[in-house]
Amino acid sequence: MIRLRDVCYVRLGTRDLDGATRYATAILGLEISERSRGAVYFKSDQREHTLCYFDGDPAEQVVAFEVDGRAELDAAGAELERLGHPVHRGSATEAGQRKVRDFIAFRDPTGNRIELAWRPQMGARRYHGERDAGITGFSHVGLCTTDAARDEAFWTTVCNARVSDRIGDAPLLRIDEIHHKIALFPTSRAGIQHINHQVESSDDVQRSFHFIRERGIPVVFGPGRHPTSSARFLYFEGPDGMVYEYSSGVRSIADELMYRERQFEFGPPGFCEWGAKPEIKEFKA
Repeated sequence: MIRLRDVCYVRLGTRDLDGATRYATAILGLEISERSRGAVYFKSDQREHTLCYFDGDPAEQVVAFEVDGRAELDAAGAELERLGHPVHRGSATEAGQRKVRDFIAFRDPTGNRIELAWRPQMGARRYHGERDAGITGFSHVGLCTTDAARDEAFWTTVCNARVSDRIGDAPLLRIDEIHHKIALFPTSRAGIQHINHQVESSDDVQRSFHFIRERGIPVVFGPGRHPTSSARFLYFEGPDGMVYEYSSGVRSIADELMYRERQFEFGPPGFCEWGAKPEIKEFKA
């Protein structure tokens, strides 16, 4: 079994690198950690970067997960190849571009580009965003799935994810005590469905709601509270149609033996206990 330690970084192609950079700093509240030829890296916590925008097709989207060691990385590559998922071993140059010691890349059953990374680089400076959004770190991703049952089986049998809850057929998967690090949303395409950053408090969620709305950024869901994870949330539109989320107060699941997954309705009651209704198409029945 491939043991995922944490979600590590996201890489997003864009046709407007300058515009995406302005958004990531002035709106999202991240900090530039490095600019290189054709790419900009952003910090949101102690890691050297958790988001990279690069010159490229916006359909080029990558989510990376950290593994514990090189032996685990080698074993993961062998297992994926055995199961019919072709694996690309990153070159030293490619690893340098990702600020990791080593990595492999493959596609999950839907076709999402996934990377497994070993030893992501930590930053010597603490994160300090351009605007005070209250961000405490990069937390989880929503992935599109063309077959939720098939992809759930991949993440829970090939990898170490466990189902925390389901909203309709959409499973919310944990790889540690946090309620979920991966959310699988049924749709007809591959890609990243949303990117989440945790913020310190529900006050930060509400402040960002007003900040974003005043600047004409489309709010696509919230503010609200998820009945699954208990998190207070806000979803809003980013460059190239990407959806970003702030949330605060996500629950932890410490007792694996006692916890039982729950089933929620796929629709507004299953997504928000405050009554907010989503404009995100993958959240609509």
